[in-house]
Amino acid sequence: MPTVILRAWALMLGILLLMVGNGLQGTLLGIRGTLEQIDASWMGVIMAAYFIGFLGGSRVTPVLLRRVGHVRVFAALGSLVSAAFILYAAIVDPLFWLAMRLVVGFCFSGLYVVAESWINDMASNETRGQVLSLYILIQMTGLVTGQLLLNVADPSGYTLFVLISVLVSVSFAPILLSVSPTPVYSTARPMSLRELMGVSPLGCVGVFLLGGVFSALLGMSSIYGVQRGLSVREISWFVTAIYIGGVMMQYPVGWVSDRMDRRLLVVIMTALATLFSVAGMFGQSVWWLLAMAFCLGAAVNPLYPLLLAYTNDRLSPEQMASASGGLMFINGVGAMGGPVAVGFLINRMGPNGFFLFLSALTALVCLYSLYRMSRSEPVAVADTHSYIPVTAATTPVAVEMAAEAAMAEEE
Repeated sequence: MPTVILRAWALMLGILLLMVGNGLQGTLLGIRGTLEQIDASWMGVIMAAYFIGFLGGSRVTPVLLRRVGHVRVFAALGSLVSAAFILYAAIVDPLFWLAMRLVVGFCFSGLYVVAESWINDMASNETRGQVLSLYILIQMTGLVTGQLLLNVADPSGYTLFVLISVLVSVSFAPILLSVSPTPVYSTARPMSLRELMGVSPLGCVGVFLLGGVFSALLGMSSIYGVQRGLSVREISWFVTAIYIGGVMMQYPVGWVSDRMDRRLLVVIMTALATLFSVAGMFGQSVWWLLAMAFCLGAAVNPLYPLLLAYTNDRLSPEQMASASGGLMFINGVGAMGGPVAVGFLINRMGPNGFFLFLSALTALVCLYSLYRMSRSEPVAVADTHSYIPVTAATTPVAVEMAAEAAMAEEE
């Protein structure tokens, strides 16, 4: 690991700054929008626009890379993101914010593709797993740090928007000065929905519903916090607790999943997530909400790589990359509806609509997992593939890196 850090530190520093900016902008926009009296339903649509843009960016970026190359794509997309962050504060209008969220989601998807391509190009077969683990750690550290930066200035002013614009702009320097200009970019063509459903119905249904859970949990938490009457400091810790819970449980869940029927583990994790969501509706103290946020993050965040590993257990190594790309697309489609549904529920029934939505979707995943357990036999533990610790925010490049690292460990 020290050798990996020494070789990749400049690239990882740039990615860290990008993630800090991205982590801060989502929570900040939720708070600022509510302070500007923008309706919760409108804010849900605005938040969902990021995920629509992200999915579109993952499709268009490969075309851009082939035409103008990695460096130009990275610089162009990063410049657009930096400008959008300033314009959020300059033009407070729901339709304009919706357009900017589309742009930001599109651009960040492209930035991730380029950065992950450089990471993949930097890694060897022996170090790919270590590099990927470092990347995921940096990614989550940046997101957590972004939440804490909410406390350095008033969300109703310009300062925080200027800060995230500067962070994104500064991130270019270590990245562009430390990487080769033309890494190889190639990802497998995603499996069709019909093929994936035939291989893993639970994988498809599960990641679709979890897309809604992830986007609601991470996109609407700040709006829930404002509606609930939490202070900016309390909201920052509420969102931070979700991320920290997810980070802490990734590897324990992965270790357990390599030693038991993964469907049963999905049932356990989603049942716990449902329980914590329901409990969140009845908590009165801030400490109770922080505890439920931590537990929800711990139960929900490992589910995506868990379902990915479950699907891979039913595939040959040659099929894993294609299946991963298909599952990421399905997850992205599911993510589009989460914030919209939560915004609608908050408008109709108050802040607890946030937890009601999360409990409903996690309960559906739990029940469908139980149904699938009754329809097919489990894969023998000896025949399963390794758990791949990735997040739903990565691109097919990182997922394929993870699959290659897992196969290398099994050889």
